[in-house]
Formats: sequence, structure tokens, C-alpha cells
Amino acid sequence: MSHRKIIEDYYCDVNNLAELLSKLTNSYRLLIGGAGELNSIAGVHKGEVKDSLKRVYKLGNVIDKVVDTLKDSTEVYTEYCKITTEVIKEKMQIKYVETEIDEELFINNLDDLDEDDTKGD
Repeated sequence: MSHRKIIEDYYCDVNNLAELLSKLTNSYRLLIGGAGELNSIAGVHKGEVKDSLKRVYKLGNVIDKVVDTLKDSTEVYTEYCKITTEVIKEKMQIKYVETEIDEELFINNLDDLDEDDTKGD
């Protein structure tokens, strides 16, 4: 597996963690809301409210672990991006960039000329 593929897979994993965090956070909010509603219902036993709050705390602990993992993962990915940028800066020469721009402008100019030719028909 190429190094680029490994980093792309790693980036995908980081995105999956972020998506998981979003889903867990939404569930956490719903659990808190549910516990609040349970607490406001007169006939509900205190034990049921306590049980719902235990679920909230457990999910909060899971969220904390995901946040820690995501923090570590994004630091590593950010460092990879910084290193890549430094290597590109080191290797890049202005003449190559100028050549790429000139070639792109030339191709775009040819496309524009082709369009003008077809309009005249």
C-alpha cells in the first residue's frame, strides 16, 4: 500500500470519528432532554430519573473518549499536512509553476478559439 493511500485511509478514519462524535452528541442531547421531561412528570419515580441520568453520564464518558481520540488523530493528520507543505515548498520551483500556468492558459485559449469556430457555423 502506498504512503498516500495510508494517509487517505487515515483521513477517512478521522472523518468517521468526527461523524461518530456528531451522532453521539445528538444522542446525548436527546437523553438529557428525556431526563428533563421525566423529571417534570409527577408520577415518575426518582429511580427512573436517576437511571436516565446514569445513561447520560455513560454516554458522556464515551463522548469524552471519542473527543480525546479525535484530538490525537487530528494532531497527527495536521502534522502530516504541515510536513507535506514543507516538502512541496522545498521541491517547487517557480519555473515549473509558470510552465503549468502557461500550458493551462494555452489550452484554455485553444478551447476559446474552438468555440468561436463552432459559433460561426
